[in-house]
Amino acid sequence: MVQERILPKFQAEAGNLTSEEALMLYSDMTLGRLFEDKCAEMYYRGKMFGFVHLYNGQEAVSTGVIKAMRPDDYVCSTYRDHVHALSAGVPAKNVMAELFGKEAGCSKGRGGSMHLFSAEHNLLGGFAFIGEGIPVGLGAAFQSRYRRDALGDSSADQVTACFFGDGTSNNGQFFECLNMAALWKLPILFVVENNKWAIGMAHERATSQPEIYRKASVFGMPGVEVDGMDVMAVRSAAQTAVERARAGEGPTLIECLTYRFRGHSLADPDELRSKAEKEAWLARDPIKRFEALVTEHNLASQDQLKEIYQRIQTEVEEAVTFAQEAPEPSPDELRRYIFAD
Repeated sequence: MVQERILPKFQAEAGNLTSEEALMLYSDMTLGRLFEDKCAEMYYRGKMFGFVHLYNGQEAVSTGVIKAMRPDDYVCSTYRDHVHALSAGVPAKNVMAELFGKEAGCSKGRGGSMHLFSAEHNLLGGFAFIGEGIPVGLGAAFQSRYRRDALGDSSADQVTACFFGDGTSNNGQFFECLNMAALWKLPILFVVENNKWAIGMAHERATSQPEIYRKASVFGMPGVEVDGMDVMAVRSAAQTAVERARAGEGPTLIECLTYRFRGHSLADPDELRSKAEKEAWLARDPIKRFEALVTEHNLASQDQLKEIYQRIQTEVEEAVTFAQEAPEPSPDELRRYIFAD
């Protein structure tokens, strides 16, 4: 069942949200959902290989955080990285091509599903091992602070968002990096996507303190808990954290209570979670909730939302065609990209 920690009511407020912003948020979440659905289809049709971990159900977290940031800010992901890449601006066709192992992929076909990277979009990578990305995100935040304070570069006010799951919050990198970020007041958002399950381990069984946001207090940094199925709640928390970080006030730990609608990976039969639990969370679908919000506040019509949905469906189909037709990496370049030029 839905944990008691999740607020039982949909408490998002439209606030000062404009129609343009509402359509942008809806478009981004819808792109994430439809892209992942297409990935599942391609995987089960034998067109996509390796481990593939989908993001369905967690779209409000990626959209709420990344769309509260600037394009020149940094994003550090996990092995569940497709939608983070899309929110960061990596074109769907280049993400799909990477999943097909093609040269046109954002990692030149060398990374695959768990290792998306784009220097152009300040996407610092997806990482196969949990906790791997936290020190990388910390390093990006450190260089922003160093360039600004030590080198006198006034333009170096970039903020980093580092995403990871609830299971990672029990790992050493988590504690070490939060300590360093707080000590040096680094401009970073530690975003916990608490979807209640670390592969097949229920979160409450794996940690002595299940309320992850409370761990921030040990390091003297703000820790907030938000409804991760509510894009407006996530966005509000992210905006506050980004503002603090950019002003030199240091890091924030944001725990987003969310849920993945599919198994851990597409190889997972998803038999450990109860039907009642899954149905309770499906009823909190972040995209449907946001649709209700924007139509209720006359920020968009059903026709506008339908048009966006259809446009994104076409975009995803075109991404698949692009990926299928893109060339394979050349065997002659097997050793390329191993070392920096």
